[in-house]
Amino acid sequence: MFNKQYEAMEVKKLKELQLERLKWSLKHAYNNVPYYRQSFDKAKFNPDKFSSLDDLKHVPFLMKQAMRDSYPFGLFAVPMEKVIRIHSSSGTTGNATVVGYTKNDIEVWAEVMARTIAAAGGSEKDVVQVAYGYGLFTGGLGLHYGAEKLGATVIPISGGNTERQLMLIKDFGTTMLACTPSYAINMADFAEKKMNFDFKKTKLRAGVFGAEPWTESMRKEIESRMGIDAYDIYGLSEVIGPGVSCECSEKSGLHVFEDHFYVEVIDPETGEVLPEGEKGEIVYTSLTKEACPVIRYRSRDITRIYRDACKCGRTLIKMEKVTGRSDDMLIIRGVNVFPMQIEAVLMEVEGTEPHYQIIVDRKGALDDVEIMVEVNEKIFTDELGALKGLAERIEQRIRSALGISAKITLVEPSTLQRSEGKAKRVIDKRQL
Repeated sequence: MFNKQYEAMEVKKLKELQLERLKWSLKHAYNNVPYYRQSFDKAKFNPDKFSSLDDLKHVPFLMKQAMRDSYPFGLFAVPMEKVIRIHSSSGTTGNATVVGYTKNDIEVWAEVMARTIAAAGGSEKDVVQVAYGYGLFTGGLGLHYGAEKLGATVIPISGGNTERQLMLIKDFGTTMLACTPSYAINMADFAEKKMNFDFKKTKLRAGVFGAEPWTESMRKEIESRMGIDAYDIYGLSEVIGPGVSCECSEKSGLHVFEDHFYVEVIDPETGEVLPEGEKGEIVYTSLTKEACPVIRYRSRDITRIYRDACKCGRTLIKMEKVTGRSDDMLIIRGVNVFPMQIEAVLMEVEGTEPHYQIIVDRKGALDDVEIMVEVNEKIFTDELGALKGLAERIEQRIRSALGISAKITLVEPSTLQRSEGKAKRVIDKRQL
């Protein structure tokens, strides 16, 4: 489902469409949501005078805390009888963030998800196994509706029950898999160590993976072990769910569906809008959402946006794979470190498995970092000297690449807890 009308639109016309839709979205939010009315008035911003895309920098940001404070339905812009679906976050760190969808919102969501799967080479001929969780989490139902919109056959298995996942891949002829990248690695481990299962003897050919940051090294690991093409997809429940942006066959960045979402990149410290190509925090404004419009939502995700002449024919702006979140950044003895940077180093060291955990603690005035890393069977059964040498190599690479010292603890295979959804990589005891 390559929507040429919008996905290959001339950039000048695309910006004209965005301006038209932005005018509607800003007025819709201002007229129907008390929070936005108060926020705009305080900033002395009048949506009736919005006349260019550049004017958006004068609009206040929407922070996640404001969404929590508006729990449950304070940011809804339509009456409840117009809301046909509600999703929310888990609420593990306070009130959940709640989003609603009108009938049209659901149709838009299905459309951008169908485009997402199509960008990864999917079609009505595919059998799509959705191993994201179903329920209040947006992942499962987002992929489900998108695959059906595309005309594909859907296997709505949800997350977990890895043995059955593998059985259905084989028995039902699954051609595309949708789950988190860490769960894909978990499935590959289970297939090799507990079932003697060979993905290359199945019809599985591609996977769309998202909901957490992942490195190029992890992509190569998944592709090698499963014998598939692995595509990055991206979304936020606060914005719509999965379907905000996706990779195409070129795998050279994620196309943002600009006919529905306007993106900016800002300096996370100052809030200043950065030029295209510079790395910072990506900010989202919805252009067509009816039930729960988001205006300049600060995602905390770190990336950059840019345009290029993509061979796939899409003229949509691209975002680089997310390298981490500004609120996930660890400050270790004055050095800024993202968990994905540590993962990238570990994945380059032969003998390690793609399973690790970072433990940060403070002893006195100084921060201590311990990185627990699983090693493969061969290394673990070798003599003690091999393990010691491996730990030293990892420690040296971490120090050289990131400028921090870390204690490296090597553990035997299958020691660290596996995740059926988003992997928990960091335990920061300084916050306890």
